[in-house]
Amino acid sequence: MTPSNAPSAVPKNASPAGLTLALQGVGKNAAAAAQQALDLLTFVGENAAAVAGSVAHPARWRWRPILFNIRSAGVDALPIVGLLAFLLGIVVCYQGAEQLRQYGANIFVADLVGLSMLREFAPLITAIIIAGRSGSAYAAQIGTMAVTEEIDAMTTLGIAPLEMLVLPKLIALTIALPLLTVFADVLGVAGGMLMAQAQLGVSYVEFLERFGKAVSVTSYVIGIAKAPVFAVIISLVGCFQGFRTRGGADSVGRQTTRAVVQSIFLVIVADALFSVAFSLLDL
Repeated sequence: MTPSNAPSAVPKNASPAGLTLALQGVGKNAAAAAQQALDLLTFVGENAAAVAGSVAHPARWRWRPILFNIRSAGVDALPIVGLLAFLLGIVVCYQGAEQLRQYGANIFVADLVGLSMLREFAPLITAIIIAGRSGSAYAAQIGTMAVTEEIDAMTTLGIAPLEMLVLPKLIALTIALPLLTVFADVLGVAGGMLMAQAQLGVSYVEFLERFGKAVSVTSYVIGIAKAPVFAVIISLVGCFQGFRTRGGADSVGRQTTRAVVQSIFLVIVADALFSVAFSLLDL
């Protein structure tokens, strides 16, 4: 076969215009993502300034909305957080029980349950639940107000939307999420302790004695320290997506979905960064 009649590597029906349109789509999506990230950073900066102003003038704090959000995001979330943490503790213990039994290391189930729940699972599962429960509610509430032009009316009346709508949620969730994490710690360890007694024959007294030796205060504090960071991420992303709502009811649903997805994604990224940082610090 001569080179003149050899088959071409490029299909004859390949269209340069189609390739160009595909590359343009990729570029537009990348530009939109970069713009949204920049807008989010701007929103974070505006809220940081608002928080600084509120700290300088405590009389501007709106305690009634803060307490309401603590109840809705914290107290009302206790049943679902406690149930899932309890079941997660059972699952962790159940998965590790067979391996520990093979080596006669039944008592070390306290190490497994204690360290995994207090350092990783309890703060992470609590943040994910709150992102789906409260983060979506923040986005839907503010998005609905944006669609009905209530936010524009507040601005016209001289009421700062950030101080009225965002700061109470941010402060309340920063208070509530660490407390929910402590609650999840207790229920998760209780679930693991129950399964350890059922599967491995480790009594409650033996479990608690080993738990006190295996889990240090540092491990406990590390898990609690993640919660305020997760709370800031969830509240700011939820409110940010709410303020970006435009159009009608379909936009509210779309922004609510984005708030949940982005919150969970950023929470997991932050948790991974925490793990790397704590590893480097030998904590």
